[in-house]
Amino acid sequence: MSDWLVYTIGFLAQLLFSGRLLLQWILSEKNKRVITPSIFWKLSLLASFLLFVYGYMRDDFAIMLGQSLTYYIYIRNLQLQGEWQKSPKWLQIFLFIFPIFVVVYSYNNGEYDLEQLFSNDNIPVWLLVLGIVSQLVFTLRFIYQWIYSEKTKTSQLPVGFWRMSVLGASLILTYAIFRKDPVLFVGHIAGLIIYIRNIFIWKKQTNASVNK
Repeated sequence: MSDWLVYTIGFLAQLLFSGRLLLQWILSEKNKRVITPSIFWKLSLLASFLLFVYGYMRDDFAIMLGQSLTYYIYIRNLQLQGEWQKSPKWLQIFLFIFPIFVVVYSYNNGEYDLEQLFSNDNIPVWLLVLGIVSQLVFTLRFIYQWIYSEKTKTSQLPVGFWRMSVLGASLILTYAIFRKDPVLFVGHIAGLIIYIRNIFIWKKQTNASVNK
């Protein structure tokens, strides 16, 4: 498959990820508090879908792992907001089984195996480990957000989410530099700024509540 198509899919995914953050940031600035609109999760799911495809095309296990873990958390947040149930049933089924289907189908048809995923000549072992660790840290922010939302029965982005986002994005940027991956670099350098800004918005929101 041509490189231009692979990178187009990757950059489109990162554009959607950046778009969700930009929209969330603008709405939070406007409301003077950190908010989580449903469009945030819809764009997240679509972007994750595309970035999973991008990782598959590049034989990049770190990317595929990261997207597989967060993909279903996006769906769960849409369920908590009552938006997932509004989608057509066929779309729900397709989106739900897609990552599983791709992995199972490709493995059974010999397109790749686990040894190939972990032994990519373009990714030395130390860099693969860095990529996996960075994706896991970045993914843990959504696991934390998911647990927090389940406890409150609302879809929220607590301050811990943004702090973990800063750490995860910094690690992924390091991975992207060594991997020479422009898609990851461009996407996360923009997101890092918004993550930090949301922490400041949260602090102002907290101080305003205390001073009332």
